Amino acid sequence: MNKSIKTAFAFAGAAGLIALAGCSTDADAGSDASGLENGDAQDVTIAVFNGWPEGEAVSHLWAAVLEEEGYNVELEYADVAAGFVGLSSGDYDLNMDVWLPGTHAEYLEEYGDDIVDVGTWNTDATLSVAVNEDAPIDSLAELADNGDLFGNRIIGIEPGAGLTKITQENVMPTYNLDAFELTTSSTAAMLAELTAATDAGENIAVTLWHPHWAYDAFPIKDLADPEGALGDAEGLHTFSRTGFGEDYPTLNGWLEDFEMETAPLDSLQNEMFGSGADASEYEEIVQTWIGENQEWVDGLTS
Repeated sequence: MNKSIKTAFAFAGAAGLIALAGCSTDADAGSDASGLENGDAQDVTIAVFNGWPEGEAVSHLWAAVLEEEGYNVELEYADVAAGFVGLSSGDYDLNMDVWLPGTHAEYLEEYGDDIVDVGTWNTDATLSVAVNEDAPIDSLAELADNGDLFGNRIIGIEPGAGLTKITQENVMPTYNLDAFELTTSSTAAMLAELTAATDAGENIAVTLWHPHWAYDAFPIKDLADPEGALGDAEGLHTFSRTGFGEDYPTLNGWLEDFEMETAPLDSLQNEMFGSGADASEYEEIVQTWIGENQEWVDGLTS
């Protein structure tokens, strides 16, 4: 795949069409009377956090896998707070993108008694400052002395994002980046600047996180963080509504065992969000990716 062409704009397009995505049914979460031969209820509703591409990708992947197993799957998009509310009330069966122990800790404090941690499927969720891979520095400790190479700018994402706050309050003071400007607008705008710099062969520093499809789409590298200003790695967890394990014993077992490394996740994300496709094409893209990774996918339900 061309690594520098359409990537930045796919994210914005996907956000605009996000409500169109997913496998559709008319079933309500946890309300179906029918069941499967494996003892599970048949209808499953997965909450997908708006603007969290790793969760969107893995939810589409599981929707495709489960439809093949005979389930009826509905993906419902929601902001993070609404997703936790719906999960705690039983309106949603699952969410597959809870970051712990840090990012979503406040929601666990509020709703933890009414939701269930099914399992951790990725342990490499990290925040980063990334630069073009041919940049002449490899560490945040070198950035202050090389500010002119990057126009004394770090390209950020949304002003209210946790990554933005950590960059402003931890990273910049720790590494004496007083001369730097952290520009904030949106993830889509950051990716647009990354695309432009890549095409022009220019240096650029951006705030980013793992897992993200940009690592599969762009020639970039993370700057080392010797002072630990960006914090430790987190885990990506699947959470369910209370009673899910009793209603879906087989599926619950599959999800307890589910693990997905960052490289294949980034590959799937890039196929979905870095290809210029719109949300109506995600189902076909996921099916193609499954065909290319069939042996691994078959292991999810074995």
